[in-house]
Amino acid sequence: MADNRRGPELPPARGPVSAAVTAYLRGTGPLPRAEDAGGAAAYGDDLQLALYLCYELHYRGFAEVEARYEWDPALLAVRSALEHRFLTALRADTPVHDSLDEALAELLVEPVDGTGVSHYLRDEGTLWQLREYAAQRSLYHLKEADPHAWVLPRLWGRAKAAMAAVEFDEWGGGRAERVHARLFADLMADLGLDTAYGRHLDAATAEALATVNLMSLFGLHRELRGALVGHFAAVEITSSPGSRRLAEAMRRTGAGPAARFFYDEHVEADAVHEQVVRHDVIGGLLAEEPELASDVAFGVDATGYLEDRLAGRLLADWRAGRSSLRTPLAAETTGIS
Repeated sequence: MADNRRGPELPPARGPVSAAVTAYLRGTGPLPRAEDAGGAAAYGDDLQLALYLCYELHYRGFAEVEARYEWDPALLAVRSALEHRFLTALRADTPVHDSLDEALAELLVEPVDGTGVSHYLRDEGTLWQLREYAAQRSLYHLKEADPHAWVLPRLWGRAKAAMAAVEFDEWGGGRAERVHARLFADLMADLGLDTAYGRHLDAATAEALATVNLMSLFGLHRELRGALVGHFAAVEITSSPGSRRLAEAMRRTGAGPAARFFYDEHVEADAVHEQVVRHDVIGGLLAEEPELASDVAFGVDATGYLEDRLAGRLLADWRAGRSSLRTPLAAETTGIS
């Protein structure tokens, strides 16, 4: 197929690197030099958008962008430079636990007085803030579980079987109407948001892009399979209590039934998934490749690091009474004038 007329439109650039990548995908200009790509701010808008554009070619692509760009050698070289900059920064900046057991144990502890995003939304968040949160998270949830699927060919035995079982649940257990990405689209509709795939890419912050790029980075590199399993564990272990708080936030603010159902579904499903991931996915992986324990721990901790960056951005904006989005939702949708 020469092009993709069903994908989202390419978003506006956020700097010289993402501008050059966008121009190249449109066939209107050259790629950035690898040294320029590798010199961009690791967590900044320009690098994170450019990397997201490269990764999205492995998912649904973009409208009018030719399918051949997915494996374009020159573009892959630029992507490699972007990845190296991002991963190097993560390895330098992420506080890493001394052992995997310590990293997992900390995930299992629920703080008495939590101060995270889900706590804020449950206790004092408004409906417009819940809408913004859904718009930011839509970059992942509208393709929920897909980035983790890259690891399946890189596992075997107990780890592979357990990972496939969890992914099967995420994809609705064979029922299209129960696919979690579909359930999130229903949540967005209940909140008055456009549910089109990629619709909110331009609005999402660099911090939100980084959380999604991390999954693709880990998933698309076999050498990072342990880190991807660590990321998956961090998501599944923390999902159930966080989802319970978000379900309470949806009820308190009067969100619709589909918005409540998405998080109610994750409270139950992810409580089961947490056990499977810890005992069978991680346990099975390390039974075969015990040397990957430190990689799994890095995946857990890098996930927490980037999630904390996103939380800091969201809470700082909301507590100041301003939108967290780069391009705020329409006033009639968010309640922001």
